[in-house]
Amino acid sequence: MELGYAISSEEHRPLDLVRNAVRAEEAGFGFALVSDHFHPWIDRQGESPFVWSVLGGIAASTERLVVGTGVTCPILRIHPAIVAQAAATAAAMLPGRFFLGVGTGENLNEHVLGQRWPATYIRREMLEEAVAVMRLLWNGGLESHRGRHFTVENARIYTLPEEPIDVLVAAGGVEAAELAGRIGDGLIGTAPDETIIDAFEDAGGARKPRYAQATVCWAESEGEARRTALEWWPNAALEGPLGQELPLPSHFEEAVAMVTEDDVARVIACGPDADSHLELVDKYEKAGYTHVYVHQVGPDQDGFLDFYASEILPRYSSATVSP
Repeated sequence: MELGYAISSEEHRPLDLVRNAVRAEEAGFGFALVSDHFHPWIDRQGESPFVWSVLGGIAASTERLVVGTGVTCPILRIHPAIVAQAAATAAAMLPGRFFLGVGTGENLNEHVLGQRWPATYIRREMLEEAVAVMRLLWNGGLESHRGRHFTVENARIYTLPEEPIDVLVAAGGVEAAELAGRIGDGLIGTAPDETIIDAFEDAGGARKPRYAQATVCWAESEGEARRTALEWWPNAALEGPLGQELPLPSHFEEAVAMVTEDDVARVIACGPDADSHLELVDKYEKAGYTHVYVHQVGPDQDGFLDFYASEILPRYSSATVSP
């Protein structure tokens, strides 16, 4: 098991995200995933910078940290040809230490151009075609594509990395996990669900890496951590399809109005007790994940990084990571 760091674009300004990435590298994390949103989940989180600009800052400021997007949706808000160019530039700036995480997205971020929000099975179909388009363009030649969902006409990406770009596919259910196993170089998940791992492996992912995000809130006391988690990340307690379907942060705020500290603490490891953090990671390891990247909720990233550097990371191998 290898531990990484979640760079939370919804909670921090862009230069702070770069600083957090530098601090994560200094703390001993070997990899990080940065979220790619147009909106935060709720207004209290307050930020949502353009991920590709942030990646440029991280590339110029870190030396060893492997960085991926967690995750980019290349099917509506941004055409896959543009994502292919952006990812190729990021990979050229982070030689040997960038990967592209992709998924079918959330209405929260993808409705902003006024396009219809498709059904889940259509979004999976679009994602499969989008990944094929990106891989075609990464070949480096003059390429055209006319598919069911996307058209590319006489396009060539000139700035390419020396090494191929790995594409990890996010999955929250069995069908998406099967897609990830077929077309992806790895899996990204959010829950310690063995059925997702089994579906991914059965579809061709048996020897591929499996990443998962685990959410925590370190603070000097459990009470402070629980209050912070509820204030900044109550959406963690939402279940079902709401996360993919609601279009505005204000809608999420209404949906979490009845969420309590206890609700949040059931899904977020809160407080300074190392055992609670280790137990959360252990759930993902037992489910079959090979990499866990930890999301610290709230403003106090330095305290969290110091805690993990001294209490958690020494128990795991995280110095050398590749997707």
